[in-house]
Amino acid sequence: MSDKAMKTTMGALAALALVATTDVRADQSVSNSVELPGSKDAKVTLVYQHALPGLPGKSVKGVLVEYGPGGYSPSHRHAKSALIYATVIEGEVRSKIDGGPEKTYRAGENWTESPGDHHTVSANASETNPARILAVFVVDDRDTELTIPDQN
Repeated sequence: MSDKAMKTTMGALAALALVATTDVRADQSVSNSVELPGSKDAKVTLVYQHALPGLPGKSVKGVLVEYGPGGYSPSHRHAKSALIYATVIEGEVRSKIDGGPEKTYRAGENWTESPGDHHTVSANASETNPARILAVFVVDDRDTELTIPDQN
């Protein structure tokens, strides 16, 4: 599959789901918001889930992450099978993955997290405005915990 076709496919999945980062479980009901343990002013809502046709045992899940001004999520990893396509849909979000550089993403910008990546920074870049991310997970059905905070 070409890069353009992959981006189009992932963009379509994001559009279907509408915004990684908490102890959201795959078996939770859609629209069940969760406060993030170890976070500040961060809320996560599973907004979409659907089995992937032709790929037994795989699902796509849309997770809306909402940060209040100055809000953040704790350092974490995702389910071992999770491929994540995250898009900022409002505001600006700071992100750092696997020792790479910290980057600020603005509304409409996106990034990908591969299985096993370590997400060390996930935070609203603003102290005055909210921010929202749509994270689209492609994940094994058996992986019920989508986000695993680091142990302190």
